[in-house]
Amino acid sequence: MLHPSGLPVSLSSLDRTLVMGVINVTPDSFSDGGRFIDANVAIAHGRKMSEQGADIIDIGGESTRPGSERISEQEELDRVLPVIEALISDGIVVSIDTMRASVAKTAVTAGARMINDISGGKVDPQMLPYVATLDIPFILMHWRGPSNIMNSLTDYDDVVLDVRNEIMDQVASAEAAGVHRSRIAIDPGIGFAKTVDQNWPILKHLDVLEAEGLPILMGASRKKFLGELLARNGEPREMDDREAATTAISVLMAQRKTWCVRVHDARSSRDAVEVVQRMAETK
Repeated sequence: MLHPSGLPVSLSSLDRTLVMGVINVTPDSFSDGGRFIDANVAIAHGRKMSEQGADIIDIGGESTRPGSERISEQEELDRVLPVIEALISDGIVVSIDTMRASVAKTAVTAGARMINDISGGKVDPQMLPYVATLDIPFILMHWRGPSNIMNSLTDYDDVVLDVRNEIMDQVASAEAAGVHRSRIAIDPGIGFAKTVDQNWPILKHLDVLEAEGLPILMGASRKKFLGELLARNGEPREMDDREAATTAISVLMAQRKTWCVRVHDARSSRDAVEVVQRMAETK
């Protein structure tokens, strides 16, 4: 059953920021590549994140770290499908993180309740027409090009306005393909085709995107800009030691009632969201 917003009732009726837990079933993702390439390990981790407060588990089989190359459709399916099926059988809300319409369709047929396409439908011309046939949320990210060249695509006149304009152009493309606006959430793409310094204005001036009236997914977890912020003696903070900074981002997002945060550690962000929510409710 769906809420008029297009989100599952159990999620859209919540008056707080949602927590999306990340599972990268890959050998080379930037934060947890290789940890969950084994399906049984990934399934156990998804169950654990759900128990720790993740509202949604986002499962991806293709690394999008800077410099990564694409894998075959079959390899992507082989990685994600067993994990998706197992978690769905447990009643966990699953999102499929893919740029391929065929993978999205297989995942949705298996019971996935959201599609998270970092290209916003730009990579696969079949993605937007397929999404238009569905009544589930579609997460559309700001994307300028594939991971192997995105670090060369960081020229902006005004990063905040340019990101807003470019992502809204893609929203218009989705609507033109038949995707109802009520099904669309947007992601400003922290770390994608952006320098370390360009991420901060996007966070600072998130109101520019909020003014468009669409749910926003914030995916800042453990990313390079946090590692650089916390650098000591010229050495960025190690990936696993960026969780406190990630949680700080989740606090900031919860305070502004951002729709969802996408994180690697569900418990710390869910705890942060609960604290912010309790303070908001206190007279």
